[in-house]
Amino acid sequence: MELLERFASGDLEAFEALFRQHQKEVYAWIVRIVRDTGIAEDLTVETFWRIYKARSRFQPQGNFRAWARRIATNAAFDHLRHSHRETDLPEDLPRANDADPAIRREARDRIKVAFHELPAKYRLVATLALIEEEPYNNIAEAAGISVALVKVRVFRAVRILRKKLNSSGVEVNAK
Repeated sequence: MELLERFASGDLEAFEALFRQHQKEVYAWIVRIVRDTGIAEDLTVETFWRIYKARSRFQPQGNFRAWARRIATNAAFDHLRHSHRETDLPEDLPRANDADPAIRREARDRIKVAFHELPAKYRLVATLALIEEEPYNNIAEAAGISVALVKVRVFRAVRILRKKLNSSGVEVNAK
């Protein structure tokens, strides 16, 4: 508690201690969202810069970890909104059959394009929920939205993806 009070009052040593304690976790969270280690490194620095600038608004009796995750999510979301990078998808996506590798690669490329074209707010929750399998309550807390809104955004993201993929010739089976 004393460390958090010192941080909130502007103590640079307290900030550095919190940085050392939380930087790996913040970095890991951001990597899960942006899917790029180099960008995650930059956004981790950006996150801690935002944390330091907002220190006067931090309540020392609050949860620093949750507050830092929220700021990290906002930094990653800002990046997603302004970037034109593709989101890497896992290699082990379910396959309907063992089609020709060229056909699978083409389908995977179409999935990447469709995923990238999602609005940032849907891409954020879809990445965390569908790819990272993060629990909805963690996503809601980090994004500063309700669990119900997380569910709605995941549902809409899946619906948009299914529509885009079906129109581009990639067969998507509903579960």
